[in-house]
Amino acid sequence: MATNNTFKILGPIETNIIARLTYEKKSIVTAKDLDRLFNLSPKDRKQIVFRLKKKKILSPIKRGVYLFSPLEAGPEGTGLDELLIPPLFFPQKNYYVGYSTMFNYYGFTEQLFQTVYVLNTSMRKEKVICGFTYKFIRIPQNRMYGLETMKANDTDVNISTKERTLIDLLYFNKSVGGITAAADIFREIVKNNKCDIKKLIEYAARFPNITTRKRIGVILEDLGISDNDLEPLINSVRKTAVSSLNGSRKGTLNKKWRVIVNDSRK
Repeated sequence: MATNNTFKILGPIETNIIARLTYEKKSIVTAKDLDRLFNLSPKDRKQIVFRLKKKKILSPIKRGVYLFSPLEAGPEGTGLDELLIPPLFFPQKNYYVGYSTMFNYYGFTEQLFQTVYVLNTSMRKEKVICGFTYKFIRIPQNRMYGLETMKANDTDVNISTKERTLIDLLYFNKSVGGITAAADIFREIVKNNKCDIKKLIEYAARFPNITTRKRIGVILEDLGISDNDLEPLINSVRKTAVSSLNGSRKGTLNKKWRVIVNDSRK
């Protein structure tokens, strides 16, 4: 047992709870788990949770949900896979982990980001949970596509696919240094056949932001993708107003993409 004062004084009920949770290899514990496993009354559970939180055995994630740190983890507590948190907030699965969190996951950049971005249809807030900063960004339902699930400690987690992440990269580009850097990464992935180009075009054609659709079209055409393959994306911008990729009206008009081409695409 650790000798740190945090863990020094444990009552018999607390000792039993810690031993059982350690044996069952629990990392995330709910109030319902405690009630079920230890037959606690709401009042007793509240007191025990308070004491275990004070001793850093339990760390709050959300109301009634806690991170459990066994004694052998020491005074710093146990580590947590940050991807385990989003499913706890969205039992209806109306979310995905994306943006810069996935830029690193797919190897678009080696930069490690401090914020976990959780795109969802119901919540807008920023919260520090177990040492990680989570930014919950509410988006419309029509942006909830191009997703897949991955396993994190036997838990299903919704994430953006590589192709959808490439689109988000151009839309949410500040984290990698702006649109020029993002476009360079985008070109490199496509040029080296590191994504499914048909999926990329399909997802791009559905993306609500028109400027992003046009930017992707111009880039893919420059990379030699045929009009036949680009047809869904071309059709998606055919009846839109002429716009600019960087806000300037100076440049060359590309009639196919209904856009003024300027340095912002390079």
